[in-house]
Amino acid sequence: MSNDTIKLQAEARTQFGKGAARKIRRDAKIPAVMYGHGAEPVHITLPGHDAMMALKNPNALLTIVLDGDEQMALAKDVQRDPIKPVIEHVDLVIVRKGEKVTVDVPVHLEGEAAPETVVSMDHSSLQVEAEATNIPESVTVSVEGLEAGTQILAGAVELPAGATLITDPEALVVNVTQQISAEALEAELADAEAEAGVEKDESEAAEGETAEAEGDAAEGDAEKSEDA
Repeated sequence: MSNDTIKLQAEARTQFGKGAARKIRRDAKIPAVMYGHGAEPVHITLPGHDAMMALKNPNALLTIVLDGDEQMALAKDVQRDPIKPVIEHVDLVIVRKGEKVTVDVPVHLEGEAAPETVVSMDHSSLQVEAEATNIPESVTVSVEGLEAGTQILAGAVELPAGATLITDPEALVVNVTQQISAEALEAELADAEAEAGVEKDESEAAEGETAEAEGDAAEGDAEKSEDA
């Protein structure tokens, strides 16, 4: 966990609409709005590069500096361009020291499970409640030596001190299964093809008969032309 905040120098925004937003982005800045704790929403612009770097961590605690005043905030919603690496808009929610917030924290796996097993992750993040100034960057789950059939539920994941699980404790996070052998995989594929291929075989037979009939007809035409 980290208590460090990232300072971003903001500017008040007075122009709104798509045209104004495009102009802001052309100036290498990001339009944003900051709200919370009963305060009126404050429309601001953020420095583009610094904000993009800060928001690489979705739960980064930000200190927004506006006209000399500082306000702690978390990114509630980050709208990104679907193609270009550009942030189009950011919603910021004001937080205070000691206040608890609910956030999604990524799950990181470490270690290697037992040989001939497959590890799948059903939940790549867990929702937790933590102090705004003490949000965990991630939670770590060890799969070292786990045998096939092992399942790790959300309630069994060890959380950092001060963090409380909000996700359903019975939610499956990690599932360790037996790796299928090449022979078994081939057998499964053969069975699947056999089941799906009944109609296919019939249609292929029909196509074969049609082709044979067409071939016979062609040969008959050729013989007639030779007789002529």
